[in-house]
Amino acid sequence: QVQLVESGGGLVQAGGSLRLSCAASGRILSSYAMGWFRQAPGKEREFVATISWSSRYTHYADSVKGRFTISRDNAKNTVYLQMNSLKPEDTAIYYCAADSLIGRTVVAGLHLSDFGSWGQGTQVTVSS
Repeated sequence: QVQLVESGGGLVQAGGSLRLSCAASGRILSSYAMGWFRQAPGKEREFVATISWSSRYTHYADSVKGRFTISRDNAKNTVYLQMNSLKPEDTAIYYCAADSLIGRTVVAGLHLSDFGSWGQGTQVTVSS
């Protein structure tokens, strides 16, 4: 079983930037695709970005494309989400998740149910 711990959330003004980190323990994540999701108050959890195990393939929600960048450092067992040009509508709890399958390269079109391990989340609040 893998444990995922997110960090880096906080309060930022619109137009600002934050970098989220997701550190894993209990399992080496280098062979698994990883994802970031978010859940705003009163809304369902939604997809933000995914990255393949090799970092070769990434996929983004249209709402964050061009502003957010997902990356990973397999040597550190850590995944990142760089968020630039933040908007108030980006306010949410952000979760990282590990794929249930090993070695997946197609990371577009994945659903929440494809991810078997989740972190506790980190709050991101963007003020206008």
